[in-house]
This record gives sequence, structure tokens and C-alpha cells, in this order.
Amino acid sequence: MTFAKKALSIGLLSGIGFAAAATAQTTLNGAGASFPAPFYQRAFAGAAGQGIMVNYQSVGSGAGVRQYIKESVDFGASDEPLKASDYAKVKRGVVQIPTVGGTIAVAFNKADCKGLKLTQAQLVDIFLGEIKTWDQLKCGKGKLTVAHRSDGSGTTFAFTNSLSAFSSKWKSKVGEGKTVNWPVGVGGKGNEGVSGILTNTPGSIGYVSRAFVKAPLKSAAIQNKAGNFVLPDLAGGAAALNSISLDANLAGEDPNPSDAKAYPITSLTWILAYKEGNSLKAGPIRKALLYLLGPGQSLADDLGFVPLRGDILKKAKAAVSKIGA
Repeated sequence: MTFAKKALSIGLLSGIGFAAAATAQTTLNGAGASFPAPFYQRAFAGAAGQGIMVNYQSVGSGAGVRQYIKESVDFGASDEPLKASDYAKVKRGVVQIPTVGGTIAVAFNKADCKGLKLTQAQLVDIFLGEIKTWDQLKCGKGKLTVAHRSDGSGTTFAFTNSLSAFSSKWKSKVGEGKTVNWPVGVGGKGNEGVSGILTNTPGSIGYVSRAFVKAPLKSAAIQNKAGNFVLPDLAGGAAALNSISLDANLAGEDPNPSDAKAYPITSLTWILAYKEGNSLKAGPIRKALLYLLGPGQSLADDLGFVPLRGDILKKAKAAVSKIGA
């Protein structure tokens, strides 16, 4: 895998032959969160027969929101809901659509640490720099190297939002946001960059979307609010998503869910579309997003994500109809 900024260009070709499809295609340009990029790549690619090409730039939530506000893309993407202060900046109107859920794994590269279980207090102390060695975690020996995001990131928002829910000490010293002043660690750009640091640095630990946890990396089990240690798998993520209630703008979060089976660092991710000013692209945008929210959801688990179900999925599909010309 390359860890440079990744552009995901996904062609959705009609069944009438390449030459004919090429002339009929609509190209959509999107940019934003790296967290859901593997899901967007596969889901958009699977929407055959729609005559649409989606070019998605995995640039991070912060950059994606900036491009969306500047209207330099057909849609943006973020792991943090759009702030109220940004709504007024979007002259064409905002359609905010949850697209998939995901668990944020605490990934580590330590061959002699077979199974890592972290309390919420231990996780906070690692990222505060107060736990410095693997000996302190009783899982091997040696220095512990922390990796985090260097760019504006919705993944960072969701992760630090949970740390703030876990610990008043974290909330007062660091807090939550797309960018924070990290007390310790090495920064990487995008989930790709952080996973690259972890993969190339034995003895390291950091946070990434579960989709980016591949050998030699492993995921730690994190203690939830009920006191249980849970891995960032489908069951833990689904239990956490069930606790999220959406507001009128389809934003919602629960940074420390109380369900006994919930993985505690689980988030939705959103696509940001425009209510108007889409012109002839309105129809293709709706088609692409409905595929994402329809057959595309069946791809989520295999790719390391949590498919939407029930009320959240129903509201997301209904929001697509608000995308007008």
C-alpha cells in the first residue's frame, strides 16, 4: 500500500459497451475523510450500469469540508458532522447524509504482545505520554511509540471525543477536535499515513479505522462503559451504533455508549451534498448515493465497517431526495 495522498477514481460503466458508456458518463468529484475511503472505493465501483464515474480524493475530513464550502467539489465527506457555524457558509444548502459506521481501532505493532486489553484510563495515559513502555502494559518490553494524525481529521475528532468522555483529565488537558495539541507521538497524514507508521515501527501504537488494521498490526480490546473489553468488530460496532440518535441534520454521536456489547470508539461518517445548484448532476449524485446506501451496505463488514440499519438507514435514504438541481 502506498501512504501518499490517495485518489480513488471509480468508474461505474453502463452495460452497453465501453465506447457508448464513455460518451454518456457523468463524472462526480468528491473529497474528504480517509476513514471511509476503502468503503467508498468498493461501493461506488460496484454500482455498475449507472453511467457514473466518481473521483474521490481521500484528503481528510478537514480538507474535505473546506473544499465543500468552497464549492470546488460535487460533494464533501467528513467523519465529524458539519458545525453549525459552517452551515451558513454553504450558500447552496446542506444535505448531510450518514453513509456507514466504523470503529476506530487502537492498533499496535508488537509481535510478543499477543492480546492487548486496555482500560479507558490506560488508553488516555498512553496518548498523554504517561505510559511510556510496554512493560507498563504488561505486554512485552521496550519503548512504546505513539502515532496519531497530523492533518485535520474526523477520525481524530471521534477518537479524542471518546477520550474526553473517558477522562476529565484528557478533556481539560487536550480536549477534542479534528486537530489537537498532542502531548506525545509521531504524526501521519490520513489513516493511510498512520497505518504506515505503525506498520514500519515495531513497538508502536495508534488509532486508525479498523479497515486499515492489517498484519503485522493487531487491534486492542478496549474497556467499555459497562466494564467489558471489546474488540472493534462488527458486533461491537453495531451495538454502539444502536445507541446513536440523529438530530434534524442527521448528526449524532455517542462517545462512550452504555451497551454492554458496544465497542466504545465507534462513529458514523457523512457525505455532504448540496440542496441546489447541482444542475444535471443532481440525478447522478442521487443514484450514486442510493447505491451506496443500498447494495453497497452489504460490502461494509468485509471491508472493516459497520453497515447502517433501521432508522438511521431510513433517514439517510430519505435525505438523498433533498438533493435537487
